[in-house]
Amino acid sequence: MRFPRRDEARLKVAREAALLLYTSQEKEYRQAKTKAARTLRLKVYPSNREVAEELDRLAEEMEGKARADRLIKMRKEALRVMEALREFNPILIGSVWRGTAHRNSDVDIEVYAEDPKVVTEKLRKKGFKVLRSERKSTGRDEDEGSPHIYLWSEGGFEVELTIRPPEMQGKRRRCEVYGDYIVGLDVERLRKVLEEDPLRRFLPK
Repeated sequence: MRFPRRDEARLKVAREAALLLYTSQEKEYRQAKTKAARTLRLKVYPSNREVAEELDRLAEEMEGKARADRLIKMRKEALRVMEALREFNPILIGSVWRGTAHRNSDVDIEVYAEDPKVVTEKLRKKGFKVLRSERKSTGRDEDEGSPHIYLWSEGGFEVELTIRPPEMQGKRRRCEVYGDYIVGLDVERLRKVLEEDPLRRFLPK
């Protein structure tokens, strides 16, 4: 049985939460949904996926063709960084992997190393501008205290590297937004995507 009014309310909250994320007023889905529901005085909470779908639609409306051009550039920049860090088995994840990146998105890459300083040194040796490094907690076990390195790419995009211990390589993790497993793209697969279908999306049905 369908409840049109409730569905409409969920859509409103999802749209408002998407706007908060798109304009960088909020960075996390949970906070965006809570603030959106409070702003609209509604007691419904859409799923993360519903918010992501609204965010995707909003970005398409606001950015048009420039969005597709930017995605290709971001994927090319990701490949350049990943090739420089090949020895650390880099994997492209996040919205640039998914194909849903918008103008405020960064490039998310996971690498596997015992010591983040070795990764930082490699980046500097290869001529990349390292902005900062930090450990941050997200409340998720697999990310607890993970080192993060931020750098500025030649194309003008911020790149966030998450450093994971080598023993985590190949460990399956579910995406908190779409609910599927995070697969990502390694160097070879990313290069193939850029050659054959540079705008390809990786979204669950």
